[in-house]
Amino acid sequence: MFDVNGLRLVGVKTTCKDRWRQVLSEGRRPGLPRFILTLQKGVSTRQMEEMRGHGLSLVVPQPLHDHFAPSDRPHLLSVAEFLAHA
Repeated sequence: MFDVNGLRLVGVKTTCKDRWRQVLSEGRRPGLPRFILTLQKGVSTRQMEEMRGHGLSLVVPQPLHDHFAPSDRPHLLSVAEFLAHA
């Protein structure tokens, strides 16, 4: 039997816009860690709060973190952090 504890749902989108919601609808298994990897340079604080509220973690290359509000940066994962987490 396959150990589901190692499962992660990962969506990859060039930009988030409202596409991050697709990640939620594509993986409906309860309790499954969800991530979206993007190259988008910043999203609004409101959008970040919505994503976190739905249990979705945003993964962005470290050099792009400066494009996010300082209050949102602690909630971002770099690609390296994501790979270490996964």
